[in-house]
Amino acid sequence: MRMKYIDSKKLSETQFKRYTGISWSTLYLMVEQLRKHILVKGRPPKLSIEDRILLCLSYWREYRTLFHVAISYGVSEPTASRIVRHVEDCLIKSNLFNLPKNLPEGEGIDWNVVIVDATEIPIQRPKKTEKKL
Repeated sequence: MRMKYIDSKKLSETQFKRYTGISWSTLYLMVEQLRKHILVKGRPPKLSIEDRILLCLSYWREYRTLFHVAISYGVSEPTASRIVRHVEDCLIKSNLFNLPKNLPEGEGIDWNVVIVDATEIPIQRPKKTEKKL
């Protein structure tokens, strides 16, 4: 089962960082940036801003499929996908959460790495045809 934001507030700084991969101050900064991009019109979202960020963090950190994350948070798979994309877009636009541009150099650092793209992409399957006997 998922850990709601309200439940995660009971965790210490060390436990929270172990659970999410970020500190409390980083979470609050993410919430602040996401609040700037919230639409007021329409039906209110099922998940709070904090829960949406926790959904994304669990997706990024645990490498679970969107289906499994959606089930854990009580939303549909397309909704989980929209939440992840929206949070990613907002955080990228803020320019506060970028990876470092200058990679460390020096003896003992080997930058020969393999990058695997594990992005989920919906596929189209061919329609089944009836076999004639």
